[in-house]
Amino acid sequence: MAAHDLTSLAAALDERARTDAMSGVLSLDVDGDIVFAEAYGLADRAHGVANTVDTRFGMASASKAYTALAIMSLIEDGILRLDTPVREVLGADLPSIDDGVTVEHLLSHTSGIGDYLDEEADWDVDDYILTVPVHELATTEAFVRAVDGHAQKSVPGERFTYNNGGYIVLAIVAERASGIPFHDLVGERVFSPAGLDATGYPRLDELPGDAALGYVYDDPSSLRTNVLHLPVRGNGDGGAFTTAGDLSRLWRALADGRVLPTTTVTEMWRPRHDSESEGLRYGLGFWLDRAGPGILLEGYDAGVSIRTRFDPVTRAAVTVVSNTSEGAWGVVRAYRDLLAASAG
Repeated sequence: MAAHDLTSLAAALDERARTDAMSGVLSLDVDGDIVFAEAYGLADRAHGVANTVDTRFGMASASKAYTALAIMSLIEDGILRLDTPVREVLGADLPSIDDGVTVEHLLSHTSGIGDYLDEEADWDVDDYILTVPVHELATTEAFVRAVDGHAQKSVPGERFTYNNGGYIVLAIVAERASGIPFHDLVGERVFSPAGLDATGYPRLDELPGDAALGYVYDDPSSLRTNVLHLPVRGNGDGGAFTTAGDLSRLWRALADGRVLPTTTVTEMWRPRHDSESEGLRYGLGFWLDRAGPGILLEGYDAGVSIRTRFDPVTRAAVTVVSNTSEGAWGVVRAYRDLLAASAG
């Protein structure tokens, strides 16, 4: 998409964000040069603190990419292999996981393991669905209890089924195989080489002043945050915080081989499965356009909605992030429709 097309796109998406009274940030850039960046709504409703373009937002499942990148870095170092059976690392823990499940199965959502946050179950984003008290879920090993006891649902490699628990298992595997705490590992292997100074895994009950509180409801009069809905500290399947600027830096760092070799990134961005329900394809840790060059990350949780898309051909990045559960989706749908119209 040419720069003038992005300017027109930004105007259309800005109009939709204002119509929806979105709380969050909309950002468009080409290779780091800002085409448009605007903040909307409040980071803290009770105290009237406005969002800014530099506000840090929760990422929900969009941060699965960090887990995938950390795992792939361990594979580059020979500590793991894509075909490593995770049983070799788990030992007797999580016995319900089939012995045939490999690292690649987990990365590609084809492990068939039972999911502690089952995307196929009947649930609403404002439900309290965690069975382990949220304040206990501050470390990777604490999640072993959360993901334990869920029966295998299908044969490993048989089908694509988006699986949150699989990425928790990856974090456990990464931490045990490397001997480095998961959050530190991601910091060393992903955040630092990519220059993501504003990205991390803060506790929800002690967020820094530049982080937006996540609001369960779009109604601006509601002060209900997501602190009791999510693990107190994010882990392998989600929960990092970042800025729109850091997401742009991430995309460019990946494309330029500053986190992993470009051949490895290309392999992660190779489509392996087609998700008809999402209208997207999937690689390893990243969503991909159904038909097109775009690489995407998406997250949806209580108090979080985000989609960021990178075109590796034009190096254009478009990020829509909101600190409410549903806030980003009107703009995301408008962007998707405009992309489809331009492609047609």
